[in-house]
Amino acid sequence: MSTTTEPSSEDTTPLASIEVYFGELEDPRREGSTDYPLHEIVVLTVCAVICGADGFTSIANFGKAKKDWLGQFLNLENGIPSHDTIGRFYRHLDPEGFEKCFLRWMQSACRQVEEEVVAIDGKELCGSYDRHSNKAALHMVSAWASENRLSLGQVRTEEKSNEITAIPRLLEALDVSRCVVTIDAMGCQTDIAETIIEEGADYVLALKDNQKGLRASVEAIFDRLVESDHEAHSPHKHVTGGHDRVETRRCWTVDVDEKGLVDQTGWVKLKSICLVEYEKFEDGERSVERRYFISSLEPNPEKLLEATRRHWHIENRMHWVLDVAFREDDSRIRMGNAAQNMSAVRRLALGLLEQEESLSVGTKNKRLRAGWDHDYLEKILRQI
Repeated sequence: MSTTTEPSSEDTTPLASIEVYFGELEDPRREGSTDYPLHEIVVLTVCAVICGADGFTSIANFGKAKKDWLGQFLNLENGIPSHDTIGRFYRHLDPEGFEKCFLRWMQSACRQVEEEVVAIDGKELCGSYDRHSNKAALHMVSAWASENRLSLGQVRTEEKSNEITAIPRLLEALDVSRCVVTIDAMGCQTDIAETIIEEGADYVLALKDNQKGLRASVEAIFDRLVESDHEAHSPHKHVTGGHDRVETRRCWTVDVDEKGLVDQTGWVKLKSICLVEYEKFEDGERSVERRYFISSLEPNPEKLLEATRRHWHIENRMHWVLDVAFREDDSRIRMGNAAQNMSAVRRLALGLLEQEESLSVGTKNKRLRAGWDHDYLEKILRQI
């Protein structure tokens, strides 16, 4: 392994940061079988996935088609590795070590944003299920920085486990200080709230029936509050619309210390409870849904409504894009550690594509443009 240093101003190639941040990665191959240097395989993979490659065969074909361009930055003494060589490499590569490199790279790209909303949610890699070997599909828990539009990292849930045990491991690996961490109802646990506070962040946690007593108490409070016409209880409102659809979000908050209405036992620094009412008019039909939250933030309805809205960015801007633009659920990569490692590459590629704003097109078309236009690909790679 080499000693990693931060990129200097003298690093002029668009791939310099890849070589630097992945320089500590331990090569899983036996000595004497490394005809293709580790950093060359990683660079090739990242570039290929940005440009539309979704599997090892397409990565190898990308390399052959772009060999002259890649040769400007890489030695390529033995040419482009075959798809079998690339596949074996990722099957044996330690995913935790790869993820650490990924984390360092993503954190270097993040701008410091006060009270950045970091959304945490899980996603199953459906195509990683292998019926013949009775291998369950991978389930990954990821963190998404909503303002920076980057995946900060991910961890795998252990077999016969769930997100409750994975979330603290992810939080401890990240730097979420001065951020607002949002999690759906699965993460509404006293231990998780405590971990978030210990990491120097605030929390906004969705409240459902896995906390029945607290949910019932909070619901009763807001039932009375919403029925009141008192001006002090008026909600903060946000309206969006288009294409015969109008959505109105209303947010009410209560200071739990002032009212003394909620049992705070076990909930570290719990300061507010929150009701968000979603009213939707679509095709002439009206629907209303109420969601409840607990938070360590002050009872500011505007700020809490914005935090709950931004939580859904992890679904709309990461999970959905990975499935549609990267076809993640269709991937049949499943041997060894390959599925988990390639999941990290996709999230890295997505983050770079999200950061590039000169084209007002979707992720799929950005990938196509990068594959066609070397200058645009270099622009994407120079962002870190």
